[in-house]
Amino acid sequence: MTTTRFAPSPTGYLHIGNLRAALFNYAIARQAGGTFVLRIDDTDPERSKEEYVDAIKEDLTWLGISWDRIERQSERLDRYDAAKQRLIDMGRLYECFETPTELDLKRKKQLNMGKPPVYDRGALDLTDAQKDAYRAEGRKGHWRFKLDQERIEWTDGILGDISIDAASVSDPVLIRGDGQVLYTIASVVDDTEMGITDVVRGSDHVTNTATQIQIIQALGGAVPRFAHHSLLTGPQGEALSKRLGTLALRDQRANGLAPMAILSHMARLGSSDPVELRETVAEIVDGFNLSKFGAAPTKFDVADLVPLTQRWLAARPLAEVADQVSAAGVPDAQADLFWSVVRENIETLDDLPQWWALFRDGATAKVAEEDAEFVAQAFDMLGEPPYAADAWSSWTSAVKAQTGRKGKGLFMPLRRAVTGLDRGPDMSDVMQLMQVKPKL
Repeated sequence: MTTTRFAPSPTGYLHIGNLRAALFNYAIARQAGGTFVLRIDDTDPERSKEEYVDAIKEDLTWLGISWDRIERQSERLDRYDAAKQRLIDMGRLYECFETPTELDLKRKKQLNMGKPPVYDRGALDLTDAQKDAYRAEGRKGHWRFKLDQERIEWTDGILGDISIDAASVSDPVLIRGDGQVLYTIASVVDDTEMGITDVVRGSDHVTNTATQIQIIQALGGAVPRFAHHSLLTGPQGEALSKRLGTLALRDQRANGLAPMAILSHMARLGSSDPVELRETVAEIVDGFNLSKFGAAPTKFDVADLVPLTQRWLAARPLAEVADQVSAAGVPDAQADLFWSVVRENIETLDDLPQWWALFRDGATAKVAEEDAEFVAQAFDMLGEPPYAADAWSSWTSAVKAQTGRKGKGLFMPLRRAVTGLDRGPDMSDVMQLMQVKPKL
């Protein structure tokens, strides 16, 4: 059975880059009728916070991405300890005592000699007495996996055939000196024991994948199908950072962007297929094709989500946004008309309060100097609200007869005076929503 996972670290809020991995793995599992696992990678006790775990679940739920089960690495430390001991017994995990400064000096020396900065495996030559001496100094050993120095090959679901010479890669550290289990080993143990069949993640993990394949094989596990999606850049090709608030999913939600706009965009961004706004998550899953994605860095602009959100909102019935309309202060009796008036004139749901404020309080009239006398005369001819459905037509007809104005010279100054806008919804509907008489 196809089993995929999304494995965020609860050290911050999910951002748009995290979403690609979540969505891709979710789509693969759902297409195959398989299992999608939410795995919280919380082996770092200092940086992992429960509030971020809650936020991860909240963001995924908001987007409509559901998981079949949830796992936490902090509850599986005994499994990592068992794997550590197995690798030690095999001679594939060895203890090292170099300090960060010593490792940095080694790297600089290699670079100066024109060699790649690969760990020299000096710790393999340490005697038990030397190790004891380091411990007596207060040094805490970290543990490296001894790679078989051969080519590691796999067919990547996006990048195609990959071949990496393990001799060009440092033996990866799996356990830190303070005992913290690192992602490289924890992920392997989890993927193996949870039966993960497919892993989609960013292209910055390609080297990790190579080393993890050897670790999986050493532990006797089945190697999943790997695929590495391109990394996102900003609209000008600049690097993205999850610290940019506008890219956090919770901030996009707060800014009123629609979940289906975000999912529709991310399900096609970087692929050979055009972005198409979908109505449901199921439609996105049905239309997802991993093989259509390319390896080149992919430009992402949060501004592209606004027109998609506009289109999504314009097609929504009141029932789907009733809570937001009510929260904007709109009385229930006027909610249906209000939504029909504004839904094609908003960018996000955050625009609702300002529209209701316009109807409730009236606009600050914007009148050109040459139109001021005309608008004042027209306002004198308008009665008090509430206004009927024919209020706009009867009022403008009376003003036309009184002043002789017609066409744009009649309608545009009055629209601007009533709404403060040069364009917008049908004024017959607007007048029915006005709670106060317009004034200069």
